[in-house]
Amino acid sequence: LLYFEAERWRRIQVPGGYTFWDLHVAIQDSMGWQDRHLHVFRLIRKGYRKTVSIGIPTEETAKYVMPDWEVPLSERLDEPGAEMIYEYDFGDGWEHKVLLEAVMLKEEGAVYPKCVGGERACPPEDCGGPPGYEELLEILGDPDDERHGEYMEWLSGIAKDNRPFDPERFDPAGVVFDNPKKRWRAAFERY
Repeated sequence: LLYFEAERWRRIQVPGGYTFWDLHVAIQDSMGWQDRHLHVFRLIRKGYRKTVSIGIPTEETAKYVMPDWEVPLSERLDEPGAEMIYEYDFGDGWEHKVLLEAVMLKEEGAVYPKCVGGERACPPEDCGGPPGYEELLEILGDPDDERHGEYMEWLSGIAKDNRPFDPERFDPAGVVFDNPKKRWRAAFERY
């Protein structure tokens, strides 16, 4: 699968038996986000006018959002070229185009999911969406901006690897994928 948001993109390979929840977790992990907000996948099938929404249903959305942990990827992404939108953090409004590039045989000895490519760091959680991220980059690029020190301190507190935030840095080999079933239990079993 290939998915991207502007110049920040990731190419990941996931097992064929994955659900949309599992893909959500893989996207979060490959981007470096911390899964703090709601998400939804939106699919428009060829020949249909209606959008299919797959995510975490709430009381308000239960009629039209299918639970992503119940929907296998193979049920909705069935051929190369299939596309969908992954929206994360409805307040910030991050939208990613997801494209199924290929269906491949499992490589012997390979562990999936795996990140096989990408560019640039993921925007930090809660930075204000695309406009907020652009403002953040401007502030970081101007040490004389009165907010520069405050933003640098904020970013140092959220870095997973204790490195300063570098919007250009991304290493596919450094992506660590969480177990989606464990993440689901942590998110939902208490309810």
